[in-house]
Amino acid sequence: MIKILREGTLPNILSIAFIGWLRFIPGVDGLISILTHNSGQGIATGSARYCYSVWLRHLVMARRHGLQVPPPVVAELGPGYSVGVGLAALISGSRRYYGLDVVKYASRARNITVFDELVALFKQRADIPDNNEFPGLEPRLESYVFPGDILTEERLDRAMAGDRIASIRENLVHIGTGQDNPIQYVVPWDDAKVIVRESVDMIFSQSVLEHVEDLQNAYNAQYLWLKPHGFISHSIDFKSHGLARPWNGHWQYSRFTWALIRGNRPYLINRQPFSVHRNLITMTGLKIIGELKTPRTDGIPRHRLAKDWRNLHEDDLTCSGAFIQAVKS
Repeated sequence: MIKILREGTLPNILSIAFIGWLRFIPGVDGLISILTHNSGQGIATGSARYCYSVWLRHLVMARRHGLQVPPPVVAELGPGYSVGVGLAALISGSRRYYGLDVVKYASRARNITVFDELVALFKQRADIPDNNEFPGLEPRLESYVFPGDILTEERLDRAMAGDRIASIRENLVHIGTGQDNPIQYVVPWDDAKVIVRESVDMIFSQSVLEHVEDLQNAYNAQYLWLKPHGFISHSIDFKSHGLARPWNGHWQYSRFTWALIRGNRPYLINRQPFSVHRNLITMTGLKIIGELKTPRTDGIPRHRLAKDWRNLHEDDLTCSGAFIQAVKS
């Protein structure tokens, strides 16, 4: 008990752990998963403007690094409350989309609502919603003007032809009903066989990979899915996600305390720092072509870290988030 008190305030730890323990009760786990997901990052994808901003940020960064945009076939890890970011990809010219999640959150009605709102945003050539509207959304851009150099009038007019938009909307109504549907929503995605090898041009995620327990398997699967010259584009959040008051307070918990906090949750955060992601990416054979790290120096000091994390590199200890793109040669 004294050890737990040293790691963090006892009421905060117990309240977090209580939710984890509740998940052992049959039927409760699914409800809590939906409620807790909808209260945080996941619900953001229920906003068309958020999805529009996320997709265009990834697209702008891909162009900056000389990658193919818009990519013909895209896959998203953890789409969340809707498949809206993938729909933005399809509206802007991609031909096929895979949404891969561990728990089913997206609904048909919500997907259709977000799709219709996205179509309106692209028709307006609306500027990219910036960080005044979505504080903390990464990556940050030098300019939030609509990227007309990427999505030219000719390209977007062709992508948004009436019959094409109608076809995407119809496929969305029947999402996942067969392999002929260009919109696939796969739950769960823990098997690399859910996507044909070397069939995807781009794999992306937004604040998802910090929740994946088996990171090596996740990165290996992405390498298998990518075509030669295909690429990954990931924004990763290394903060404590409300599990501690300091942004890096999740590294102060011992294995025992973390097991109490985790309980029976299907996923939480994996607590792995950026260097682990970088090493796994390069080990798969992908070449990193761009990375942006978000530094913070207001976290807990090294001497308060748990034993497992005390030897973190200084770059990891002060990295609260990162955006990374890597290509398959």
